[in-house]
Amino acid sequence: MDFSNRLLLLLEVTELGSFTNVAEQKNLDRSVISKQISRLEEELGVRLLNRTTRSLSLTAAGNEMVSQAKLLRDLLNNTHRLAQNYHSEPRGILRITSSMMFGRQFVQDAISVFQKQYPDVKCELRLEDRVVDIVQEGFDIGFRIGRPKNSSLISRKIARSRLLIVTSPDFIQQHGKIETIEKLESLPATIYAAPGLFIDKFTYLDENKVEQQFHLNVVYKVNDVEMVVKSAVAGNTLAVVTAQMIENEIIEGKLIPIMTHLNLEDFGTFYAVYPHRDAPIKTKLFIDVLKSIIGEDSPVWEKNIPNFEVMYSSKK
Repeated sequence: MDFSNRLLLLLEVTELGSFTNVAEQKNLDRSVISKQISRLEEELGVRLLNRTTRSLSLTAAGNEMVSQAKLLRDLLNNTHRLAQNYHSEPRGILRITSSMMFGRQFVQDAISVFQKQYPDVKCELRLEDRVVDIVQEGFDIGFRIGRPKNSSLISRKIARSRLLIVTSPDFIQQHGKIETIEKLESLPATIYAAPGLFIDKFTYLDENKVEQQFHLNVVYKVNDVEMVVKSAVAGNTLAVVTAQMIENEIIEGKLIPIMTHLNLEDFGTFYAVYPHRDAPIKTKLFIDVLKSIIGEDSPVWEKNIPNFEVMYSSKK
């Protein structure tokens, strides 16, 4: 590892918070990271990090070096990006991040198609249900619901994400028809929940086009969206899900959409986000491949829900 790479390693340590986190990301032993930082300090002749058994903090010199490392990283990234735009065919490494379910369902298929078309591109995919800082963590492209809050990121719409309310035939047989908000709110429900995220309230428009909310009676919360659907299929609860979460459950009669007269607000829109407007050709081509798989007008996942175009007051 040369001096510039050791400097960039210092930046990663400060951004990820520990030698251990960097070691896990790079699949290296923690001692390797520690030795490289010690060697950087020897080369510069100054202490860069204050180390304790529980934490790391930058010295004044360390802060200066981290600032230089950020400039170096930007310079190297921009140099690679500009060079890639002069290639007649995409090449290099394409680093992608996505939510778990969307990645398994669609991004993986897009990678398979993309690499057949452009064999000189190596792909790396990380699936996580958290909002990844694609600039800080060095990704070329990310897929997420909603426009990025970071205004420096470029976003491109991929597909809408509409909501529906589902439960099993057994659940309806047990509790009777569900036709009012009051009854909907009284029955047991499964929701998706993760640290800092508890999705139990949903917005709809009433008959006067005024925004209202209903609040689910949560008896089961889980941090895996596929488990939300499976819980509803099991017949113990109802659930509010996105169309993308539905596979063959409705077609096979395992789930039934309910309260379809409600004018439900969409959950959001899937976007591709990337750091630069003049993104490398590999990034733009990958988005095109993904969109061809998902569909340009209505997303392919809505075909799993018969008559969905007239449910939930769809005007989309």
